[in-house]
Amino acid sequence: MKNIIKYIFFVIIVVSYNSNSFGAENSAKLLNPGWSFKGFTGTFDRASLQRGYQVYTEVCAACHSMKYLSYRNLSEPGGPEFSEEQVKIIASQFEVIDGPNSDGDMYTRAARLSDNFVGPYANEQAARALNGGAYPPDMSVLVKARKGGADYIYSVLLGYGETPSGVTLDDGVYYNTYISGNKIKMANPLTEGLVQYSDGTSATEEQMAKDVVTFLAWAAEPHLEARHKIGFRAILYLIVITILVYFSMKKIWSRIETEV
Repeated sequence: MKNIIKYIFFVIIVVSYNSNSFGAENSAKLLNPGWSFKGFTGTFDRASLQRGYQVYTEVCAACHSMKYLSYRNLSEPGGPEFSEEQVKIIASQFEVIDGPNSDGDMYTRAARLSDNFVGPYANEQAARALNGGAYPPDMSVLVKARKGGADYIYSVLLGYGETPSGVTLDDGVYYNTYISGNKIKMANPLTEGLVQYSDGTSATEEQMAKDVVTFLAWAAEPHLEARHKIGFRAILYLIVITILVYFSMKKIWSRIETEV
């Protein structure tokens, strides 16, 4: 019986060690460029948000939808804060299917501020058919849906590299340092100078990755700044209340004579 227990214990130790070793070999420390929205008082960089929307539109939107975001969100406080006229122009560039009309027919019209972002595919089946069976994930809450959040997505965007010797990849599969198994079906979406920023910022791969991830972080949590402000005020309120209670209790107890 004792030998059996020792054997089971030995097997558990070996399996645990191998699992930890495997995890260590297939994981890399995520990149962190220094996010302005992180921390207790973090805020979004407006210029970065606007550039990030441009990167999403010109690079990512061809494959990835953002179905939980509406065009009017782009002009709301806490976000990219485009003017309402700018957003109307942005929305008018897309068509949505609406209806039925008075004749019972569906029709297409230009998107309005109240419409959600128009996706690149009619449905999931069409998306898979055009991407070799893979379904490009919706980006609306992608930062919240992935372990590592903004750091993970930023790292994946910059994690493409030459396939190491001894590693074989199928056609349409690419090597990425930060993906589990180091294999990804999405080709590297970013190349130097891929977009022309209207504010003159140099469109390096690192800059584009940082900007688009900032935009995705806002899309996943558009009320982050308001939440930070409320949290900060709540803590100040609690500090003041604590001080008042302390001095009130001290005054009350000062009237009570202590027994000798």
